[in-house]
Amino acid sequence: MTKFARDEFDRVPQSSSRQGVHRLVASASRAALWPVLLLGGIALAVGLVAFLVLPKLGFTSSTTPQAVATAGTSKPSAGASPSASSMPSPNSSAQASGQPSPSDTPSSTPTPTTAPLDKTAVVAVYNGTTTGGLAARVAGMVQGGGWPLSTVANWGGMPQQTSSVFYKGAAQKGNAEALGKLLGISNLVDSAEFQQPVVVVLGPGYK
Repeated sequence: MTKFARDEFDRVPQSSSRQGVHRLVASASRAALWPVLLLGGIALAVGLVAFLVLPKLGFTSSTTPQAVATAGTSKPSAGASPSASSMPSPNSSAQASGQPSPSDTPSSTPTPTTAPLDKTAVVAVYNGTTTGGLAARVAGMVQGGGWPLSTVANWGGMPQQTSSVFYKGAAQKGNAEALGKLLGISNLVDSAEFQQPVVVVLGPGYK
């Protein structure tokens, strides 16, 4: 026997199946969780079926990313696209910016310039052939062309293979070209070996 006074817990029947208040609360909480777990399992099963089975059967959503992208790209119509006439041409853009167009740029091809002609330079004529009187005849042609003569004689140097016009420097190139055209000599040589500014040497075959 205890020394304390009796309370309501001491008046519990001995044959009662209840053994504590916490037992009943625990049973009630367990019973309330079963519907939630059941609904969760059903939702999970439906999601798996929709994700795995339906695509294999051909059931797809009509609003796929490809359909959305296709619809987005097909919105601009042909009338809204910029026409070729509305696009700025290279010429119009160049005129608007003030820059010269390709047709306005000056040509970079250099124009041929002729060497200056100075008929005050004396010309020497040498006969490098065995034809007698050839130097005198050619000297007459040179003098008739307006050039003064310096020396008219036979050639005493190395044998020449062809007729040539020797000129001293670029200043006498114009005289050499004019004399070559007058005498029919195409071989023009820039040389500083002669004292005269222009020397005509008649080679074999000149007539």
